[in-house]
Amino acid sequence: ERLTENISEDGMVKLVTYHYLQVEPSRGTPVLIGFLNEVEKDFFEQFITVSGIGPRAAAKALNKPISEIARAIDDGNVNFLMSLPGIGQQRAKEIVAKLQGKVGKFGLIQDRVTKKEAVAADIVEEASAILLQLQYKKQEAREMIQKALERSPDIKTVEDLLNEVYRQKIKSP
Repeated sequence: ERLTENISEDGMVKLVTYHYLQVEPSRGTPVLIGFLNEVEKDFFEQFITVSGIGPRAAAKALNKPISEIARAIDDGNVNFLMSLPGIGQQRAKEIVAKLQGKVGKFGLIQDRVTKKEAVAADIVEEASAILLQLQYKKQEAREMIQKALERSPDIKTVEDLLNEVYRQKIKSP
């Protein structure tokens, strides 16, 4: 999907490639997998360190933005990972066990994110960090923030977001 925005003036696309040899009983087939940048290739290389996920399975599974997949891994969101092609419940759990805490930087990739969404993500990230400092669990903080944003989607500052979170905390027993 993102290839069209990366075509140069002369009609060329520059890719960073991962090369491997797919070995079958009677032959070996060289395979190239292309990425738009080194960061995406690095994520792919981390992803294939999970037991049972080879280059071919990883290439099929990575059909959503890498930033979303990385955030799901960091949050331990097994259901999101199971929505990826070829990833079942057991494999999703293995991905979380192996990569959680190691792929957070990939969640910052700006893939298909508008400037407005990036600002909103910054506000959510900062509010989340504050709630973690206040001893809330990561998942609990994310849920509180999500509920606050659902009730007040026009929030523009961290302070407003935290105020909305605490309004909901006061209302719920």
